[in-house]
Amino acid sequence: MEITWFGHSAFRLRFSGATVLIDPFLTGNGTFKGDVAAETAGATHILLSHGHSDHIGDTLKIAEATGAKVVSNFEVCMYLAKRGLKSFDPMNTGGGTDQGAFRVTLTQAFHSSSAIDENGVIQDLGLPNGLVITPTDTKEPTVYHMGDTDIFSDMALIEELHAPKVVMVPVGDRFTMGPKSAALAMRRFLPGAATVVPVHYATFPMLLPNADGFVAAMGDQASRVKVATPGQPFSV
Repeated sequence: MEITWFGHSAFRLRFSGATVLIDPFLTGNGTFKGDVAAETAGATHILLSHGHSDHIGDTLKIAEATGAKVVSNFEVCMYLAKRGLKSFDPMNTGGGTDQGAFRVTLTQAFHSSSAIDENGVIQDLGLPNGLVITPTDTKEPTVYHMGDTDIFSDMALIEELHAPKVVMVPVGDRFTMGPKSAALAMRRFLPGAATVVPVHYATFPMLLPNADGFVAAMGDQASRVKVATPGQPFSV
């Protein structure tokens, strides 16, 4: 599997039979320096953890250009469908769907999910989620993108049920876990993940500027951490 982090919580996964975008906030993402069309060309799926604008991002534009199917919770899918989205697959927390080259499961996340509509009114978009991506090809790793969340002890059940080998964990504080909580989540509840990618930092001044505190908090398990460079693919 080839993984590219585009900054914030945005990723591209390339593996057998699929090119998957996760939370493609690219336009307006100060850590993304690439070309949106070039980096998203060939996308087959877009997975959205929740409805905030820094996660929905360029979804509508990418879906129109590529024909990618959007997979998210029911409320997010309906919100985007009203704005022209054609191909989508609605879900809800705890459920999983077969996407051909992979199965995606929505987990819980402790956050919020909303959007500001055309009249400036805040619209609730259901529960926020994490995403578990399990490729059909068993040689490929299972990926757990936590979305935006605080630590919760049922992360241990996600480990037991899905055994993710790659985890994207938010560490930027203020709107998600900070370094100490994120490291505790990984050390205590998800010890089986070989590759831990810190996300949701450095994008805005309100967030922590780097992942150094998270790496330090991982202590003797810091070798599990992959501090990715935006736009540079790596393989797992």
